[in-house]
This record gives sequence, C-alpha cells and structure tokens, in this order.
Amino acid sequence: MLDLKLLEKLCTCSGISGDEDKVRNLILDEIKPYADDIKIDNLGNLLVKKKGKNRAISKLMLSAHMDEVGLIVTDITSDGYLKFDEVGGIDRRVLPGKSVLVGKNKIYGIIGIKPIHLCLGDDKSSIPEMTEMYIDIGANSKEDALNVVCYGDSVSFDSDFSHNHDTITAKALDDRFGCLVLIELIKSELEYDMEFVFAVQEEVGLRGAKTAAYTVDPEFALVIETTTAADIPEVDEHRQVCNLLGGAAISFMDRRTIYDKDMIDLAFSCGEKQGVNVQYKRAVAGGNDAGVIHSSRGGVRTLAISLPCRYLHSPSTVVNKRDCEDMLTLVKTVSQKIAGGVLCKKENCCK
Repeated sequence: MLDLKLLEKLCTCSGISGDEDKVRNLILDEIKPYADDIKIDNLGNLLVKKKGKNRAISKLMLSAHMDEVGLIVTDITSDGYLKFDEVGGIDRRVLPGKSVLVGKNKIYGIIGIKPIHLCLGDDKSSIPEMTEMYIDIGANSKEDALNVVCYGDSVSFDSDFSHNHDTITAKALDDRFGCLVLIELIKSELEYDMEFVFAVQEEVGLRGAKTAAYTVDPEFALVIETTTAADIPEVDEHRQVCNLLGGAAISFMDRRTIYDKDMIDLAFSCGEKQGVNVQYKRAVAGGNDAGVIHSSRGGVRTLAISLPCRYLHSPSTVVNKRDCEDMLTLVKTVSQKIAGGVLCKKENCCK
C-alpha cells in the first residue's frame, strides 16, 4: 500500500543538489530501526545495508537520488531583488510567477519578470532569459535582503502536495518517489541481503552515485527513478516516451547507458507474473545515475526502473497512483530475484 503521508513528507522537504541534509535526515529517521548498517560518505550519500533471511548470491545495490532541481542565489540588486541561476535542468518557461523558499530560513519569495505592458515588440511573446528574472522577497535594499538571505543560498519551489483518486501532484517526485521505494524495501522483510544508496547531486552530473558505486562495489544495480511522460495534447503518440497508467518504465538505452538485456527481460517477466503493468521507455534520451554506476570499477550490470511523470523538473509534477503501486511491486520482485542469483554467472558472482 502506497504510504502517501511519507511521500508527502519527502516531496515537501527542501533539498536541491548539494543541500540534501534535510532529506537525508528525514530518511534516516524512517530507516534507523530497520537497517543493519548505515554510513554517510564525504559527499553526503547515505549508504545502507539490510540483511535478509539469507546471504545474497549476487551483490545487488538499489539506488535513488535525494536531490531535486532548484535555483541558487548568485547576486542581490541594490534595491533588494535576488538574482539566481539554475541547479539542474529547468525549463525557464515554468518559472515566472512561481512561489519559492530561499535559504535555511525558508524566506518566501516570488519569481518576477518585467510586466507585459512595459515589453515592446517581440519581447511580449518571447520567453525571458533567467538573467532577466529575479526573486522578490519584499526587501527594500541590498542590506535589507542580506539580513535574511546569503549569496549561494538554495532556492526550492514552494509547492503543495495534493492527490485525488487517480493522481498525485507535487514537486520533487523526481526522485523522492524512488527514495520512498527504497525506504519501503528497507522496512520490509527481505529474502536476501541488499545494499541501498540514497545519492546526492544527481541533477548536476551524477556525482554522488559515482562515489557510492565505487564504495559499494556491487555486481548488479537497480536505479529507481522517475522519467518524462509526454502523453499530453499536441505530442504525437510515437514521441510520448511513456504513459501514465502504463506502469513502470524500463529503459533499454539513454544518453549515458545501454542497459543489461537480461535484466530488462527479467523485469518484464516479473511484471507479467505479478500482474503489474510494465512498459518500455520509448526514447533514447536523458540519463540518470546508471550512467556512472554501470561503469564503476570493473563494471556493474545495471537496470533503470522509472515512474512515468508529467511535467518533470517543474514545481508541479504529476504521477499516477496505480503506476506507483506497480513500481513498488516490480522493484521488490526484481530485486529479490537478482539478489537470489537468478542472473548470476558463476565465474564472477559472489564478491
């Protein structure tokens, strides 16, 4: 059963890349009673071991990233407006008029642009550059603003968590839902030992997962992610990538990784046996922490299992509850199979 209260806590928590402390502390509070070993590395990755009923035949690592996209304060004008840059990839079209929270004090602000009645010619219909935007926190001067914010402060979207019978809307479902999946597995009774990584700084270059994979040194890895669902009006069917209500999305290739074919087949086989929906991610696009995990040390057999999500990297992302349930079931089943040795090649297993 999907724990909506925990998912709400995870999504509404602020934690852009490089500033994941609050998210990590929340996860720690949830898993401490269930984990057998917990470490925090020098980058801030959370490395967790959970013993199962049996010793794992194949060493499996499950990974999800804690960070979300956001903004960072780069300058403050003489009249107290905050200038900013992006942290992670954000479509600037979604920014004007959005509410944000700035810094550790969570100072409320609004992203502003030049009023339409002051724009001339093509400026009326063009999308402003980020350099033309600002955050208004109600300060009257630079000195006034510096009393409550600092250069380099993190800026996160101030978004509500809401749901209806079918869908969930929130910021940071990428990848707080993946974190929820790992937490649920750690809380459960596992058949085999497993390793879990809650990674930092995925959105700015897969940095945390690179060091975590080197430390854990797994044979197999499952990267639990969200991915773009473009099943919306004006997008041709063959360009929709994946669809809400289609179930867990399995990647065969993206810009960083060619995924393990045996693991892909296993995912679809497990989905069929469990009666859950599984679909292909129908595009060679983007990337995720698999890009550095699969090439760590001597190589790691890797698969990405992703939740279809509309409006990714925006203040309001949308997922389907049935897809969330299918993800939970599929990841649990596939992970138990892999750790149990179903894909083990005897000559290189059992590190």
